[in-house]
Amino acid sequence: MKRALFLGLTTALLVSRLCGTAAAATDLEGVGTLVDEVVPAQLAEHGVPGAAVAVVSGGRQVFAKGYGYADLAKRIPVDAARTGFFTASTAKTFTAIAALQLVEQGKLDLHADVNRYLKTFEIEDTFPGRPVTLEHLLTHTAGFEDSVIGSSWDDPAAAEPLAEVVKNGLPERVRPPGTVLAYDNYAYSLAGYLVEVASGQPFAEYVRQHVLAPLGMKSTSFAAPLPATLTATLAQGYNGDVPYKRYYGSPASGAGPVTTAADMGRLMTALLGNDQRLGRNIGATMMRRHYTQDERLPGMGYGLEELARNGHRIFYKGGDINGFHHVLALLPDQKSGVYVVYNGEDSTAAANDLITRIVDRYFPGPADSPRPVRGDTSAYAGTYTSTRIRGDLLRSGALFNNVTVESAGDGTITTTGLSRDPAKPDQTWQLIGPGLFAERGGQERIAFDGHGLLAGGHQEEAATFERSGAAFHVWLVYAGLTAFLIAALGMPIAALVRRIRRRPARHRTAWWLAWLTSALVLVFAYGFAATIAIAPTDAIFLGSPLLTAALAASSTAFVLTGGVVACAVGAWWKGWWGLPGRISYTAFALVTVAFMVVAYLYDMVGGVFA
Repeated sequence: MKRALFLGLTTALLVSRLCGTAAAATDLEGVGTLVDEVVPAQLAEHGVPGAAVAVVSGGRQVFAKGYGYADLAKRIPVDAARTGFFTASTAKTFTAIAALQLVEQGKLDLHADVNRYLKTFEIEDTFPGRPVTLEHLLTHTAGFEDSVIGSSWDDPAAAEPLAEVVKNGLPERVRPPGTVLAYDNYAYSLAGYLVEVASGQPFAEYVRQHVLAPLGMKSTSFAAPLPATLTATLAQGYNGDVPYKRYYGSPASGAGPVTTAADMGRLMTALLGNDQRLGRNIGATMMRRHYTQDERLPGMGYGLEELARNGHRIFYKGGDINGFHHVLALLPDQKSGVYVVYNGEDSTAAANDLITRIVDRYFPGPADSPRPVRGDTSAYAGTYTSTRIRGDLLRSGALFNNVTVESAGDGTITTTGLSRDPAKPDQTWQLIGPGLFAERGGQERIAFDGHGLLAGGHQEEAATFERSGAAFHVWLVYAGLTAFLIAALGMPIAALVRRIRRRPARHRTAWWLAWLTSALVLVFAYGFAATIAIAPTDAIFLGSPLLTAALAASSTAFVLTGGVVACAVGAWWKGWWGLPGRISYTAFALVTVAFMVVAYLYDMVGGVFA
């Protein structure tokens, strides 16, 4: 009897300790200490003014804190409960919630042609029998071009209504819907407009009444202009210590709404708890896979991307706009979530690092060690660019921000540019199945479909990559810029030498035409570098006179290229100059044509050619 009692008490004590350990893990005990160690060090390392973090678990907020400064000039510290940050694309999570509420009410259909709801315009039937649906919009598979340059305003009163944004900004359909994952801002703007049509309310007001108010998110707003109480506490976004302007545009995709870390804690708690105040099972619906590029990889929920870490599902949403970088990460099976926001550049990797540290400490899992297989991997080698097809000058980013795959011939490949960590651009992958690779020393997976498509790796949110000729195109760009620089500097010097030697110039118009073409391209290169290529600027979202002038210069050079080609033909037909002169002019003409073809393909010419 005593022995039985002793065993019973021992068992009870053991169970109690185990349950206590589980409760501690659920409460994420000590998470504040971890965040206090990591975030201030990140701010110092990356030169970011401030940050705010919220952590929830077990149905409640377990940590929320601000770090650094919301405003450097005024030395205003970040407060997790009061400091507002522009949401950027984390606003898409709210858009998905609003749309799903109306689906639940029968006012929207996830699988119906969106043209059913459009009154003043319609989506062109580019792919007969393949209409765009709300589900395509919410999973980034609608197949639209994506444009952001000049898509916002610095004056909220000047911002176009959402109905005008989607009508005036209707992009081309570039692929059949439901076939390829490609991040799409327009898709979420259109989803927000469907909310307006189906509810009969402006999008911002609908979100306030049906998403924010039920959860008590009083410091979050999608209105433009913002309420004065929120404007007074709004953080300033920075590039180093240089402030950016504030942007307002489509609230449904992320230009204009603001929130606080504490309010995002309320949202995370509601989603993880499947809070019925948002609607029946909306949280669970959003955190369910609805599309994947490869069944062996994570995919897309509604408004959230699915990731995996330590064997656990994570539903993730990033938000990036000049000066503000957010990450929202939800672990539905652990009822835990983390939100972090920074008000400075060079902080996206920091956000992902914080999420990884928290998940690894509190939610470890068994190491997944898939068995490697040998096989020929040479078919996968090449250059890949994002399937996110830009409809503006940012398409040129595919020239330089691409992924290269090299085959080692022993069942492994090496990728450059696929990593989310800029400090570790190279990754080695081991073949573990048909077209399926596991990261060596990591947990990522990538897959090739055998038709030039690469999925996984998570270099970008909601992105896949397709084989392209970008590497060759880059070489053509550099060759062209070199030729233009030589021509722009060399031709005036040659003309001066001829004048000093009093040697007549023949067919000067042809040479000055080549010089003018070169000068215009160099003007474009300067404008492009100054506003976009070197560092993020306000021109990306607001446009700028310099960027407009740069595109005008490249477009004019595009037209003048026809004259350069005509002069090259005339030089051989009419016997202009000597043989060296004809050869050099023809070589210049060929390089110019090659450059302009690439410029046209990557939207580096404006006006009627863009």
